[in-house]
Amino acid sequence: MTEFEARPEEVGQILLKVQDDIRVLREQIANNKGGTISIQDLESALAKTEEGLQAKTEQVINQYNNQVRTLPNQEASRFDNNVVAIETTWDMRSQKSADPRKIAHFLGREKARQPAASRSNALLPKRQSMQLPGPTPGQQAKHMFTLRAVLDPYSNMNRQALNDNFGIQLPLINSKQPSKPAYSKPIIGSTIEPLAVLPKANRVDAQLAPPPITEEDARKGIMSLIERGLIPPAAQLTLDPSPVRNRIAPLHEPEVRHKPPQTEAVSLLSGVKLDPATLKHDASKMPTIPPHPKSAASSVTETRTPSAKTRVTSSSMRHVKTPATLKTYEMPIQPLPPPTTPASGDFKQLSHRFAIQNGRTRDSSSEFIAFKQHYCLTWGSIVTMIKHLEKMMASYVVPVAFVNGDRLADLAMEFELEKPPTIDDMLMVIINREDVEALIGRPGRRFKGPRGKDLAATRIQSSWRMFKDRSEYLEYRRRKWASGVIAISWIMHVKMSKVKVKLKLSREEHLENFRRRARKLAMSWDRIKQHRRTVIHIPSLGLSQDIRDSINEFGIRQNTQMARICDIRDPNVDVIFVSPVPLSEETLQYYSKLLGLKSAVESGVVEDQCDMGEKYKIIVPEAIKSFPSHRMCLSSILKYSPRTLKRIKHLIKGCDSYIVTGVPHKDDLAVADYLDVPILAPEPEVAHLYSTKSGCKRVFASAGVEVPPSEFDVYSIGQLHECLTQLVTENLTVKRWLFKLDDGYDGRGIGYCDIAEHLECYQWALKESRRYGEKWSKKWAQEAAYIKIHAEIADVLAKHARPVHTELFEDWSKFLDAFLSQGGIIEATPPSDSITSLTVDMVIEPTGRANVLCMGDQIHAETPFSCWGVSMPQSSVEPDVLNEACKKVAEACKSRGIIGYMAIDFVTFIDPKTNDQKLWALDLSLHYSDSLAMFQLMSYVSNGQLDLKTHTFNVPPNKQVQKKRRRRVAGQDDEMPPNTSRYAVMSTRLLHTNLAVVHYSVFFQMCRAHGIGYDIKEKQGTVFTLLDSFNREHLGMLTIGDNLQGALATFARNMSVIHQEISAPNMQGETNFKLAITDIEGILGTTVENAEDNEAE
Repeated sequence: MTEFEARPEEVGQILLKVQDDIRVLREQIANNKGGTISIQDLESALAKTEEGLQAKTEQVINQYNNQVRTLPNQEASRFDNNVVAIETTWDMRSQKSADPRKIAHFLGREKARQPAASRSNALLPKRQSMQLPGPTPGQQAKHMFTLRAVLDPYSNMNRQALNDNFGIQLPLINSKQPSKPAYSKPIIGSTIEPLAVLPKANRVDAQLAPPPITEEDARKGIMSLIERGLIPPAAQLTLDPSPVRNRIAPLHEPEVRHKPPQTEAVSLLSGVKLDPATLKHDASKMPTIPPHPKSAASSVTETRTPSAKTRVTSSSMRHVKTPATLKTYEMPIQPLPPPTTPASGDFKQLSHRFAIQNGRTRDSSSEFIAFKQHYCLTWGSIVTMIKHLEKMMASYVVPVAFVNGDRLADLAMEFELEKPPTIDDMLMVIINREDVEALIGRPGRRFKGPRGKDLAATRIQSSWRMFKDRSEYLEYRRRKWASGVIAISWIMHVKMSKVKVKLKLSREEHLENFRRRARKLAMSWDRIKQHRRTVIHIPSLGLSQDIRDSINEFGIRQNTQMARICDIRDPNVDVIFVSPVPLSEETLQYYSKLLGLKSAVESGVVEDQCDMGEKYKIIVPEAIKSFPSHRMCLSSILKYSPRTLKRIKHLIKGCDSYIVTGVPHKDDLAVADYLDVPILAPEPEVAHLYSTKSGCKRVFASAGVEVPPSEFDVYSIGQLHECLTQLVTENLTVKRWLFKLDDGYDGRGIGYCDIAEHLECYQWALKESRRYGEKWSKKWAQEAAYIKIHAEIADVLAKHARPVHTELFEDWSKFLDAFLSQGGIIEATPPSDSITSLTVDMVIEPTGRANVLCMGDQIHAETPFSCWGVSMPQSSVEPDVLNEACKKVAEACKSRGIIGYMAIDFVTFIDPKTNDQKLWALDLSLHYSDSLAMFQLMSYVSNGQLDLKTHTFNVPPNKQVQKKRRRRVAGQDDEMPPNTSRYAVMSTRLLHTNLAVVHYSVFFQMCRAHGIGYDIKEKQGTVFTLLDSFNREHLGMLTIGDNLQGALATFARNMSVIHQEISAPNMQGETNFKLAITDIEGILGTTVENAEDNEAE
């Protein structure tokens, strides 16, 4: 608010005029007593007063409010201390409307507050009160509020404040307030278009050509182009025409340094000329500057005068007078072209090279001066790089180095704002790099510099500290690692201990439940046999982990008993077969068709087939894919397959069921406990104990059956030598001795030694035995021979003993280590060249009843100690002799709590001494065998029965239509009854790698083309079992014929045909067909000789 000059006297003049007017009116009224009073004159006087006061109202208020107020001086107080200052609480301008009674009450109260002395000494006049000078704080606040309202014309209290305080009534104007603009959202980010910058490729590689500069970028100016990188910082910018002409400055010799300089011509001022004649500023003669293309509408004349910057300051130009007037050339000013990077050949034709000698630059050389002048604009970064070069040359005591200035400038520009350059970077600018690099690369060169001793000492100290700290750190890390290993080992030991305790308790619980269910099964076995039941077949091989790891294709090896599903031949039996390998749809369809032949076999009509899918289920555990390389037995995989277990539990719900496993394992108990079904097998520990070679010897010894001369439970080398010496001394007729591991399976852990051939004292011992005769069985008679044999037996074993399976044990030493670690037996081979091995499968029911299921002669292909196939029924031993031996073994097993399926291996031969047939019991396997599974298939497809008394397999005759009886012609023989006897040759070990290239459908078409098939009417022919659905390398085959020779011949012919069809001269493949054919041919020769002998008798 602008200041104004305060004139309070104007208000006084107005009041004086009013006073004079009132005095005149009073005199008139006094003189004109009883007359009329002029009302017009009174109104005019009041109107003048009102107008004058209204005109000065605003000025008076502003003057009153703008006064500077100070606190009063205490010493200059005009009031008596006894007088009480009364602060009025009512507005002085509203006293007319105040209540007199309230004022009198207030004054009386204030009077009563005064002391008595003051009352007597001073009498206050009526309606008089003393006030402090100036308005009260309340009045000041009210005045300030009123003033704000008066000064703000847009305030709602403006009209009321002017009307109440000053009596001014403003007109009522209805004006609309301008509407505020709508709120707009603020713009975030840049509001201008981005300028072009140097492309990334040019920023990475400075040698690339710079991009072209557009006219719009050129208008931004040279500084903008340099900042954005469009113009390199070291670019030499030129103007055409150039306003400045460069010239090399002359360097004077010392002798002419003080020679007075000569004045140079005025022509040094390029671009301007002197015009002494033009002394007056004639605007008409001044050169006219052409207008800019964008402002062609206006033309301007310009006169250029010399400035201070255009004056020559050189000492040589001190005596040259400045011309009066400088006149520019009369040439039109054209727009400058956009700045561009000059060509490299324009300024870099000269080689900017200089030398650094003994760590210092030759800065006085002309080359260095020219280099410095050329790169004057970027000299700062170049100096820094020169310092780095000097430091490096001094550190490595380089005598002289020549530097390429242009490369140095580029390197300086590259490392201007980055980390210091490395030695390799600085060597790039050295011209004689090979020499300098050779000096720098010498060991210890850096220690020959000016600070070489300090650097060497620092290097030695740092190396020593590094070695010391590293040694301490390595020791610390070793201790920390050891402590961590100890801690982890201890934690794992504690956890494993807890887990072992839990497992032990869990297995004890499973075993107790197994025994409880076994007792319940024994009590209800007779009832279960006569009613509907479900048999869960789990062909698991619960062998030790070492044996499982040594068996190739372990899953296929467990699947060789697919023929177990033929148990559905009994109408009261349903089968759940758990497959250890995934089966393809083609394999499942084959077994569905094979099992559907049951009605056709019984009736003899091929078309009479049925669907047996309701009687059996083949289930594959889902955990097979989770453990592809762990070689876990099927029971363990089934244990970790909860969905399969739930499905089996759902299938057996509400019916009697039990499990038939393979080699018993601890996980069989866990599976049975989950399904809550019994197992038709002995306890796993009992089965493992009596399935070993030493365990079965105990069973045979208690059974009283003949066994070969042997010793079992051999665990030390001394015991081995002593036992073998004693056996050789007692049985000098035995030429070969066998060494069998206790945990051996399927003839895999067997070694042999031909003692009689390699023992030097063998002939002498024979003479001694003949000399003593029957007394040779006495110990005293054998003592001399025992001593000699014992002295030689160790060398004979070390030199001539061999393992049978060299792929498992490389030599005798490896076999001997395994033999002594797990124990074994020493056993004699039969003293005969013609040996036949037999296998008898039996079952001991839970009630204790033992039944012989099948028996057959073994066929060997790979080794004479491994059963490859079986011919059924056996025809090598008298049935009574074999049945009696089996009965004794079964009684011995029953006395040891063994139930379930078992297989007993025998060997028979002709004793050379007595020419009697001998039958020795060799092995006992407490599990379901492959030969028993194939026998179930034989019974299913032929509907035959095995006669245990005669050991013959008979099939029912075909149903023939009753024909009319004819009279018998005299002399005509009776019709021969049909041959119902059947023999079978079976094997589950057929292997041929070329089968993998032939699909099963093609394979069966090939067999049909060669007449390989099964005749349902005659119940003869060939049946296959598919074991491997994907590789198709393994196969099982059953051949049935009406005589043994025919069945053997058919089996051999089938293998020969298959081998010829799937093999080529250059692709024979890996197979065991040839070995099996050779063994079958030997058996055929033996059977032919026996038949001829029988006919001769």
